[in-house]
Amino acid sequence: MTIETRAFTNSFNEGIANVLKSEVFITHSFIPQKNEKFYPEKIRNKKCIAIWDTGATNTVISGRVVKECDLKPTGVAVVKHGGGKSTTNTYLVNVWLPNKVMMVNVRVSEGIIEEEDMFDVLIGMDIINGGDFAVTNKNGITVFTYRSPSVECIDFVKNPYKDMPITVEKKPERNDPCPCGSGKKYKKCCGK
Repeated sequence: MTIETRAFTNSFNEGIANVLKSEVFITHSFIPQKNEKFYPEKIRNKKCIAIWDTGATNTVISGRVVKECDLKPTGVAVVKHGGGKSTTNTYLVNVWLPNKVMMVNVRVSEGIIEEEDMFDVLIGMDIINGGDFAVTNKNGITVFTYRSPSVECIDFVKNPYKDMPITVEKKPERNDPCPCGSGKKYKKCCGK
């Protein structure tokens, strides 16, 4: 049996990112029929910007998503957060990731997302654990990638890139010519 793997990659060209984010679609929960293809555009949904948070156990949605998707509570949960503990409604939803993978029957809690004007969903480990997730910061640019389902163990200790030499650019010494090409010494130019 062949399982189709789907993946997406987001890069943040503004440099090293403090927040990993992507677009997702949220809709009410339903079980797709075998061989039936569903696309988020075909049913009532909310396109959201999501924060990916490996420190969150479960996925959280804002009250705005609850309202716009006309979601009905399926239960309550006690949730722990930076402000302590609180009781909140839970919902069953389907979550479409950018790779067109639909996570079905995800139990999410309603929460206050601090930057609610910018983000409506916090993706937690309940979704992240459904695949392979990696973050890199090569050349000062953050890239994160996700694929589902998980297909391999990524281990940089057991599987280093032995055939790829690692090069680290040498930082100029104080009295070296500045690498910007100004003709000045590094300490009098970019090294200030």
